[in-house]
Amino acid sequence: CKGSYDGGYWQSTGIGRYVTARGLLKAMKKQGCTVLSHGATGRGNDQVRFERYVNVLDPDFKVYAPWRDPALLEEFPGRSQMLAYLQKHGIGHQIISQEKKRYSTDANICGLSNEAEDLESMETPMTIVNPVMGVWPKDAPDTTEEVTLKFESGRCVELNGKKMTPLEMLQACNKIAGRNGIGLSQALENRILGTKSRGVYEAPGMELLGQAVTYVYQAVLDRRATGLFETLSKHVSDQIYDGRYFDPSTRAAITAIWQMAEPCHGTVKLGLSKGHA
Repeated sequence: CKGSYDGGYWQSTGIGRYVTARGLLKAMKKQGCTVLSHGATGRGNDQVRFERYVNVLDPDFKVYAPWRDPALLEEFPGRSQMLAYLQKHGIGHQIISQEKKRYSTDANICGLSNEAEDLESMETPMTIVNPVMGVWPKDAPDTTEEVTLKFESGRCVELNGKKMTPLEMLQACNKIAGRNGIGLSQALENRILGTKSRGVYEAPGMELLGQAVTYVYQAVLDRRATGLFETLSKHVSDQIYDGRYFDPSTRAAITAIWQMAEPCHGTVKLGLSKGHA
């Protein structure tokens, strides 16, 4: 499945919320907890994602959203009040100066999202972002790096002749693609609540694997299967973005995608150079 959203934004954050909620509930239940509290604001996607996943995984588990609590907002209307509270109670913290970093960042192994602050202005160039998972294409090496990826049933199992687990594969592809400036993009994504949000995204490993497997699908699938695959991939991506991983249509689409991927075997050799593969 090629799970990308508006403007080629790989679903790193969307799927990450499902993993986080599932892991948190399991650990919290062992500790006897009955309420999950999250720090998502009332303007974004994560409040919806966390609450949907908690309700599906355990309908009896409660969710508390502090940023929608009038009492908390009255006590902490802004960041300065929060900092004062931390200082008063001797809670250690580190604040990154807004002069050094004028946007917020969310990351996991699949990718990284940079949003808010100065990036909300369309007049601000995306290059104010300092890449974490790689480099800007202009800063990548002047030479071309060749990589060979072997796929079995649509899943990459070997990189440059070395067999790897899915985790090892993604880690290696992040490193290789990142140093060649691959996987940086920007988009005006349509949020669940109907607003738009501009972001700069990094997903070097996902982009490399996504481009490589596309060539395998092109070689194996016919026109009708390819069209259906693309339609189902978009549906899965949209559903994951909305926090609907467990919806029947999502599960059915994923099953169908794996069915189409079953005969898709092949080895792809790519040259990576300054953001291109």
